[in-house]
Amino acid sequence: MMGFAALGVWQLERRAWKLDLIDRVERRIHAEPVPVPGREAWPSIDAAGYAYRRVRLAGRFLHDRETLVQAVTELGGGSWVLTPMVTPQGTVLVNRGFVAGDRRDPGGAVAANPAGETQVTGLLRISEPGDGFLRRNDPAAGRWYSRDVAAIAAARGLVDVAPFFVDADASSSAVPSEGPGGPRGGLTVVSFTNHHLIYALTWFVLAILAAGAGLFMLLPERRR
Repeated sequence: MMGFAALGVWQLERRAWKLDLIDRVERRIHAEPVPVPGREAWPSIDAAGYAYRRVRLAGRFLHDRETLVQAVTELGGGSWVLTPMVTPQGTVLVNRGFVAGDRRDPGGAVAANPAGETQVTGLLRISEPGDGFLRRNDPAAGRWYSRDVAAIAAARGLVDVAPFFVDADASSSAVPSEGPGGPRGGLTVVSFTNHHLIYALTWFVLAILAAGAGLFMLLPERRR
């Protein structure tokens, strides 16, 4: 009984933490963009302090080291276009947006690639290490299912790479809204599951049932 009650309390604490996280993220995504974290901040980058923070950066894209990561969005199936950007703060992977499977030319290069100095605003995202759901990344074959920054950097021969990536806004110049094959930004889905209250109630009900069963077992002993 005490164990069930303790689990219920723990779920209530998790719920409070999750609600605080949701509130912080909500404020971040609607805040004015701040400069992208520099090298000195990279070791301390974590989800609690930086995930979904609106940032801005400027630099030059390395389109020849672009990586396509398989994705399914509200627009259907296709790929995220992750392109390294060389900035004064180091190299940052920028998710320029989504391209459908039929919007790439035979050579594989996305049309309307911005050249020269480019400004980007977007949401800072934490790396997705490992593989995709039920599918393993295959760098040698160019098949990617997760946005694993370290693995992509190694496969593309990139150095001095930030341990995060940036989802470009739809309004960013890195994501042309017109033109064949141009990636579409601003499709970041910000969603958190929060079933902790249901879990807490379940544990508390089990605690009550366990207490009732214990009392029921004690009654015959008392009569004897």
